[in-house]
Amino acid sequence: MPKYTDFTRRHLLLAGAALGLTASKATALVLTPTQTRGPFYPLALPLDRDNDLVTVAGQGLAKGEIVNVAGQVLDTQGQPVPGALVEIWQCDVFGRYHHPGDRRNVPLDPNFQGYGQYTTGTDGGYRFRTIKPVPYPGRTPHIHFQVSGSGITTLVTQMYLADAPENDKDFIYKRIRDAQARASVTVDFAAGSDGLPLGRFDIVLQKTG
Repeated sequence: MPKYTDFTRRHLLLAGAALGLTASKATALVLTPTQTRGPFYPLALPLDRDNDLVTVAGQGLAKGEIVNVAGQVLDTQGQPVPGALVEIWQCDVFGRYHHPGDRRNVPLDPNFQGYGQYTTGTDGGYRFRTIKPVPYPGRTPHIHFQVSGSGITTLVTQMYLADAPENDKDFIYKRIRDAQARASVTVDFAAGSDGLPLGRFDIVLQKTG
């Protein structure tokens, strides 16, 4: 099965225009809160590390609900940040990470990539195809994000689901005391133009220069 190849810069720009991804520049935006990286960032980056996490080397589709996650990386004035490396990692549908430190006695989905990366274009846009995150013991559904690049402060954060009942008991999610900051990392999914659920997650960070 061929890799999913629809995430070209041209398609991302068109999708961004359709979604109205350009943020208002009139007021300063709320910084995306920093959160823990957790223990399961890859020890070594996998060979297959593109922005399509639902198949590994074209060997089949991952289990779980396939979704798109997209947005922009912006500075606090709403200006796009081009050339930023956006990395994500998350557990598979069974709640297990592709990491030697996750030794739980649950299945591991061989068709789920578990990690992906994307470099933002001139509009600051990024896009991933992955599975909708699931809970596992002690954690609400979430996706880890790390954003780095020249002229910006590296940001590590997590994205959460608006409809997850586990949010109320998640100790990391509850550390975000500010209501606006918490809302900024809490995402609703709606039907996208390709028929898959789409979660919009804009990331606001500090420039260093």
